[in-house]
Amino acid sequence: MFPGPPAACQEHGGKGRFVRSVLERIGDKWSLMIIGSLHQGPLRFSALQQAIGGISQRMLTLNLRHLERDGLISRTVYAEVPPRVEYELTELGHSLLVPVLDLVNWAADHSDRIETQREAYDAALEGES
Repeated sequence: MFPGPPAACQEHGGKGRFVRSVLERIGDKWSLMIIGSLHQGPLRFSALQQAIGGISQRMLTLNLRHLERDGLISRTVYAEVPPRVEYELTELGHSLLVPVLDLVNWAADHSDRIETQREAYDAALEGES
């Protein structure tokens, strides 16, 4: 039987829906990749897209707007010809780096075990067929 939400979730009481929306935003694979890519400093759009790899221009634009709206990144437009735009983590975004990088490191550290588990699971499913 499921024991209910963890105490950490219960503490937030009426903010549960908001907490969920924030976790959905920062838990999105592209958001994590953007935040991780900006940890060493500001990047232009094309450099960010190249650093992430596999993200479309539209998806990167949408995610950057959402992260900017949430106050995790800032967008600076320089009055040059052609205009130069850079994205960087805000103070709030930097405060998210430790848990994000911990999660990335955890995934890397456990990737072999997870892959082995996936293969065993898939083989068991094939054996049931």
